[in-house]
Amino acid sequence: MSNPSAFARRLRRYYAWYTGTFLLFVVGLAIGEYYGLSSHLIGHIFLFVTIAIYAGIGVMSRTSDVSEYYVAGRRVPAMFNGMATAADWMSAASFIGLAGTLYFSGFEGLAFVTGWTGGFVLVALLLAPYLRKFGQYTIPDFLGARYEGNVARLVGLGATILASFVYLVAQIYGVGLVTSRFVSIEFEIGLFVGLAGILVCSFLGGMRAVTWTQVAQYVILIIAYLVPVVILSYKLTGIPIPQAVYGTVLQQISEREQDLFEAPSEIEVRSLYRLRAEGYAAKIDALPGSLEVERRALIERLNALRLGNASARDIALTERTLRDLPRTADEARVQWEKARIDALERARPPPRHAQAHPGATPEESAVARNNFLALMFVLMVGTAALPHILMRYYTTPGVTDARKSVLWSLFFIFLLYVTAPAYAVFAKWEVYHNVVGSSLSILPEWVASWGKVGLVRIEDLNADGILQLAELRLNTDVIVLATPEIAGLPYVVSGLVAAGGLAAALSTADGLLLTISNALSHDLYYKVINPAATTHRRLVISKSQLLVVAVVAAWVASLRPDNILFMVGLAFSIGASAFFPALVLGIFWKRANRPGAVAGMLLGLAVTLYYVVRTHSFFGGSMSNAWFDINPISAGVFGVPLGFLTIVLVSLATRPPPQEIQDLVDYVRYPQLPPDHDRSPRS
Repeated sequence: MSNPSAFARRLRRYYAWYTGTFLLFVVGLAIGEYYGLSSHLIGHIFLFVTIAIYAGIGVMSRTSDVSEYYVAGRRVPAMFNGMATAADWMSAASFIGLAGTLYFSGFEGLAFVTGWTGGFVLVALLLAPYLRKFGQYTIPDFLGARYEGNVARLVGLGATILASFVYLVAQIYGVGLVTSRFVSIEFEIGLFVGLAGILVCSFLGGMRAVTWTQVAQYVILIIAYLVPVVILSYKLTGIPIPQAVYGTVLQQISEREQDLFEAPSEIEVRSLYRLRAEGYAAKIDALPGSLEVERRALIERLNALRLGNASARDIALTERTLRDLPRTADEARVQWEKARIDALERARPPPRHAQAHPGATPEESAVARNNFLALMFVLMVGTAALPHILMRYYTTPGVTDARKSVLWSLFFIFLLYVTAPAYAVFAKWEVYHNVVGSSLSILPEWVASWGKVGLVRIEDLNADGILQLAELRLNTDVIVLATPEIAGLPYVVSGLVAAGGLAAALSTADGLLLTISNALSHDLYYKVINPAATTHRRLVISKSQLLVVAVVAAWVASLRPDNILFMVGLAFSIGASAFFPALVLGIFWKRANRPGAVAGMLLGLAVTLYYVVRTHSFFGGSMSNAWFDINPISAGVFGVPLGFLTIVLVSLATRPPPQEIQDLVDYVRYPQLPPDHDRSPRS
């Protein structure tokens, strides 16, 4: 634009009108609910109206210009790029998963808050301004130029696709949760319904459409996140500032925990879970004979139920149990071991919310502390290495705007992260005081609603007809989405939260899809396979890759590999180990060369993936294979230092990079250079 300040003023005016209109839309639905508008219709309206907004922005922002498609024409003002980055960043993990993790882990969950916010400090100090000075379009672009050619570019390309794909699966999984619950369709169908909303923006307008859509999505997600917790704060404390007053509610929770954890009924249920774990251990030891005994017992029970005119429900449950019984001894060993571990977890009292690094022994506390520090490290370093975040700083007009953009990003992210602990505390107060201890015959409707999606499970283990805490299983991903219903707020608030969760998942999914397709079309096809490709052909390749990647990611998400937060954490470990050492040393150490960077990226990534496969149950691994008892979500804590060490040692053992590469480092590092050094970087 010829006048950047006029462009920024116009954007502020547009988005102010958009925000006001959205608030009026929410108020209108609230009035409609008061006068009898059904909750089913409210859910549909929220879902489809917001998707229609994003689609409209995508259509209006469609482009065939390469610079607009890849980097939004490099004219996004700092504040709006900060909003877009915050939306890109605050994925389904932040919106849906973070408060849930804080709900279950208490103090330990703060590793996510401190790690993610601290990571943006690293972005501002170590990467964003220098990558913007370098220019170009993608992170593999920088690796290819800094480390002399296509070998480093291709390694970076592979790591970009892997980290972004794992992250993308988590977002599409979040989209499936929201759409399946609030449109009352199957989870697998909900995945592909949400996928349409993801594709329409990135497919039509690339980074240009994604940027302006993400600004709109940030407005919706932050309103959706703040409204219910502000209402809850006023309901519980009389003060509508949750960030300032949730400490008083936390004190009440601590008192309730004292009574709840020591109640005879809770101790009885935990003892029954311990006996269940011992039963599974005995069956595992008696394999393969125990499997046949189990099968015969179920067949006899089923026959007895049929002959005794038992209820259709009991017969159906027994038939399903028989159908789901493992077919081989090996399958039984894996399945029963998971069930044994799960029962042991249920047998332990949950950690107290305000307790730091809980553990029954000093050794267990030390393990909890080490995992807290490892996770915080991986999240900080991973934040500073994720390609879809770093790409955003290519879109600003200049280096100064890139620095300002990081500060705006921190501010907009802070609004959500400072509120997440309050969300967890208020939700826990509601569950501990109004749900636990209730009769199973009068449980609230949300229990059944979310039970259909598989995120809430209840088991009356001691058969007393009363819900004990140990008998209630809530998935971490349900806390934010269900809190309005748990607290008895109007359904319009539930619909608003669903729209916010959808906005968070869609905004990040858009950025990730674009990152993957750009890597394939620009870094692989254009830079390596066909440098003479026309602009039109490059965009066609990019859009075709978008479709393929989106469908594959939706299929993987339908397998439900793990909860949202773990999948996102794994993406951070992958990004941290593959990129952070090569990027930081590439900017700040001239001696780093191609053999060192390639070896460091490959070795760091390989160790991280090896550790995840060896320790995570989805891949058949076990924590018995863990190093220093570090959880698989923090696998990057081993890959990052190994990457740094490998790059340094291999670079020192081989020839230094040529002078033109060292000049490129000077060009990227320093704001002003003599005319003979002020050269554009080679691509």
